[in-house]
Amino acid sequence: MPKTVIHLFHDDEDALLTGTRVAQRLLEVAPDHGVGVEVLCFGPAQRHLADGTSGTDIAYNRRIDELIASGVTVGACVNAAEADGSADELRRRGLTLRVARDEFLRFTLEQATVITF
Repeated sequence: MPKTVIHLFHDDEDALLTGTRVAQRLLEVAPDHGVGVEVLCFGPAQRHLADGTSGTDIAYNRRIDELIASGVTVGACVNAAEADGSADELRRRGLTLRVARDEFLRFTLEQATVITF
């Protein structure tokens, strides 16, 4: 099955909120076209999964949780999560923690379309 991956990397408000919104909007039509949707949070954007203090962080985390609840695989880097102590919390929320290097290679092997915000 073809796949579109939304790669959330940058930590500015536009990237966090637009990237999650694009993932939500894709999910509205992707199944009708036989396309999967996946999200990978990495780098600066991953740190905002544990913050939750600003209005942007609250909206970003709410959208991440909604995507997970909708069945979208939302991943993050296990090494970064273990380094900052957020691994258990992210797993509890339903995020898939894997080595980012391996995820990027998997996307290539799957011939996924990756859109970075």
